[in-house]
Amino acid sequence: MSLVLDPAAQDLLFREARTANTFTDEPVTDEQVQAIYDLVKYGPTAFNQSPLRITLVRSPEARERLVRHMAEGNRPKTTAAPLVAILSADNEFHEELPQLFPHFPQAKDAFFSERPAREGAALLNAALQAAYFIVGVRAAGLAAGPMTGLDFEGVRKEFLDDDHTPLMVVNIGRPGPDAWFPRSPRLEYDQVVTTV
Repeated sequence: MSLVLDPAAQDLLFREARTANTFTDEPVTDEQVQAIYDLVKYGPTAFNQSPLRITLVRSPEARERLVRHMAEGNRPKTTAAPLVAILSADNEFHEELPQLFPHFPQAKDAFFSERPAREGAALLNAALQAAYFIVGVRAAGLAAGPMTGLDFEGVRKEFLDDDHTPLMVVNIGRPGPDAWFPRSPRLEYDQVVTTV
């Protein structure tokens, strides 16, 4: 059985897509980011909780503050990318549940009244949304450079608050020269799928 998605789209989103390490200086516009979000917001999360929050780092001053918290090997990439997004999980996502899950507005208190339950749910579901975001960046014809080599607590204190947990930093733009490392191996189907 073949996939319904056009092979060129499969390549764009998955087979030919890689983590970009260099970028051109072509700007990434607010309209492009809006289009990405307007696509990926439809990805599923439990209770439609949608806890992902996106902080766009555009100004040189904010970029400098962020780069200080990146691992040394990631600093040049974050410095050069036309746009950088800090993806975080909103641990107070439950406040939006009456709007996002209107057929059961009591979910806010029935399942998420305790902070530890919210933090676990927010982390898992925002990570799902982060993956959708990366695919959305690719769907926009841009390259994404997601990174977790950073001082998470430093980024939280610098850009977020106690109600948000940073997940990753994503460099975004058009790929520059020598943007790709060679493709790393992947596990085959029979190595990961078990039928019971």
